[in-house]
Amino acid sequence: MIKTIHSYWAYVVLAILIIATINAIIGLTSKKKFEAKDLRISLFALITSHIQLIIGFIAFYTSSFYETMRGIGMGEVMKNSELRKILVEHPIVGIIAITLITMGFSKHKKKTTDNSKFKTIAVFYAIALILILSRIPWSQWFSN
Repeated sequence: MIKTIHSYWAYVVLAILIIATINAIIGLTSKKKFEAKDLRISLFALITSHIQLIIGFIAFYTSSFYETMRGIGMGEVMKNSELRKILVEHPIVGIIAITLITMGFSKHKKKTTDNSKFKTIAVFYAIALILILSRIPWSQWFSN
């Protein structure tokens, strides 16, 4: 059940992160004023991604993959590309991406100009989005 929640919540996270990234890029390129709406969109992306991280930790430690890893050891996991992607790459890249989202949100608050706020959000959120998209186990995601 947790894996299903993690999969479906990922749609929410991706949608909000895409919206936040596009909003920041549009704000940056059109030299808009950084308003409360922009802050809320960025904050919502931060919150949804952190919820996904918590759900992901629960899913990781309750999954059959984790039990397999404990049984065969990390050496064997690293030799198997499917297990390595699910047990190592997906969680680590997800943590890095959420760290970037958090850093981007924190750094934008210290910026004094609207343009620099949009730029900070755009850069950090876009990199996080690319990382997340690169490590989604697409074959498993669409089989749910």
